[in-house]
Amino acid sequence: MKVTFPHMGHLWVVLKTALEGIGLEVVVPPPCTRRTLELGVRHAPESACLPLKVNLGNFLEAKELGADTIVMAGGVGPCRIGYYAQVQREILRDIGCEYEMVVFEPPDVHFSEVLEKVKYLNRRPWQDGLRGVMLAWQKACALDYLEQRVQHLRPREAQPGRVDAVFQGALRELAAAASRREIKRIVRQAEREMATLPLHTGRTVLKIGIVGEIYTVLEPLVNLNIEKRLGTLGVEVVRGLFISRWINDNLFKGLLPLPSHDPAKTAPPFLNHFVGGHGWESVGDAVTFARHGCDGVIQLAPLTCMPEIVAHSVMPAVQEAGGVPVMTLYLDEQTGEAGLQTRLEAFVDMLYWKKKRDKERKSAGAWGYFLGVGRGS
Repeated sequence: MKVTFPHMGHLWVVLKTALEGIGLEVVVPPPCTRRTLELGVRHAPESACLPLKVNLGNFLEAKELGADTIVMAGGVGPCRIGYYAQVQREILRDIGCEYEMVVFEPPDVHFSEVLEKVKYLNRRPWQDGLRGVMLAWQKACALDYLEQRVQHLRPREAQPGRVDAVFQGALRELAAAASRREIKRIVRQAEREMATLPLHTGRTVLKIGIVGEIYTVLEPLVNLNIEKRLGTLGVEVVRGLFISRWINDNLFKGLLPLPSHDPAKTAPPFLNHFVGGHGWESVGDAVTFARHGCDGVIQLAPLTCMPEIVAHSVMPAVQEAGGVPVMTLYLDEQTGEAGLQTRLEAFVDMLYWKKKRDKERKSAGAWGYFLGVGRGS
């Protein structure tokens, strides 16, 4: 059995470690590229959402490397991820690409089924498998911690690209790390390197929260490296969706001491219930970012994503109540880099102008505005 899985950001490091920990031979798909997307688009239905197409491309490229079994997540509710496995299985069979598919449905719905599938895949004593899974969890936490450091430093570094190079080096080392001690060493080394990077002084840095469907938020190919683009525009990106938090919320039910998504506390009264996918979380995170002083929010979604369309419909109310501008971007295989860049530049320019205007109003005070001082707008 040679096992593969779909890419989603840096998830491959976590899955590779966990699957090898239970004794499986793992075939990591090549990193997502235009070829990956073109393969998926060629064979998927035109109306399918973008993650399905990219995942299909992952499976076809992994097949070229000898993979014969797919491990992937399922889903419930309005989000179409619950149909991914069935649709992809039929497409792969139609083009003569035979795969065994092991689909893990949400554990709160089919917990006994999850256990049965783990038993089926496991090739080692339970103690060894548990150690592998815990090592994978520690890598997820380390990667997410370093990624947040990168998000903070990108708009502030004097030599663009240096912090990303440090992160990529740490990513490669973490993928090969075999112990918790080694993971800690790699994180400390990356922190030291980041601390020595030259920074801009006196640069105004905006803060924008990223919300949306998890795959579109975490996979750089799909969102056209939006976080790097914003970093070069002087924007610090913050987001609530990270792999470790997703694992904690969905597998451990928020029991571990990590920030978690609880849209029931933040999304009402704008959205009062689960709508599938991460639509509820998108609204809740937008509210949280507004309360914590973000200058703007960008919602990312695959074209035709129903949960995010629902979330999009209430974003104007969030924007009005929170005083934070919200821009929604729908992405598919036709999305052009130039068009995206233009929209980001316009949004960021508007936020800079708004920040400057708000600062002038605050410094002038109420009497200054009554007298006409600082009325630049």
